Amino acid sequence: MKKYKRLLLMAGLVTLVFVLSACGTAPINESSTGIWDRYIVYYFAEAIKFLSISANTGIGIILFTLVIRIILLPLMHFQTKSMRKTQELQPKLKALQKQYSSKDPETQRLFREEQQKLYAENNVNPYAGCLPLLIQMPIMMALYQSISRVPELKQGSFLWLNLGQPDPYLILPILAAAFTFASTYLTSMSQVESNASLKIMNFVMPVMIFVMGMSLASGLSLYWVVSNAFQVGQTLLINNPFKIRRERAEAERQVKERERALKKAMNPKKKNKKK
Repeated sequence: MKKYKRLLLMAGLVTLVFVLSACGTAPINESSTGIWDRYIVYYFAEAIKFLSISANTGIGIILFTLVIRIILLPLMHFQTKSMRKTQELQPKLKALQKQYSSKDPETQRLFREEQQKLYAENNVNPYAGCLPLLIQMPIMMALYQSISRVPELKQGSFLWLNLGQPDPYLILPILAAAFTFASTYLTSMSQVESNASLKIMNFVMPVMIFVMGMSLASGLSLYWVVSNAFQVGQTLLINNPFKIRRERAEAERQVKERERALKKAMNPKKKNKKK
């Protein structure tokens, strides 16, 4: 299992490197060349311009970010359902790991067979949750690139902002960090068991977003705020941790009631003593 996870991680990293290698830093316009610059980033930028009501680029960034997030919503819903089903199996997977703890090849073979059987019985593909992430990554990157590399989108003003300059009051970086924290924290609440790496990310990601927002163009910070705020709403809608916790508590209560009823049925109270 660990071997397959490493292979999947390596494939994701290779994909990321490939996408990043296609992303330059030169300004994008209709004369740009290459599939990534000319046909993806350029048309993303054109869509933002089209949505810029009254030539207000800030509104265009907000609307286009929302459009992209809505388009990706079914994909994210699939990812969330897949991840949740995988999380629900963690106690059983840990029991299998304890049962087949020996590292000899035969024991590990039996462990993998039982693991695959468990996944099949519960209709779970442990890698299905990773595929949507790999699909949406270049889309989000193209949106980021269109805002940062098209000169027209880095000009103009929106509210108190000069979109080509950092937010002077740090309001957007603070909001972006706050929404990032809320999103990751809500996600961690739905975990069956505590995850140390996720707890670390709860704090690392918001700090990274805030630090970058302090120096990058406020147009990018605006994108982060809208995207991360949407993510919070999306989590509450399709993966509400409060609802999930209530459902788990109710399921545990029903299991305990059945156990008590079974115990009572197997050990009835003694009838009146024989005279």
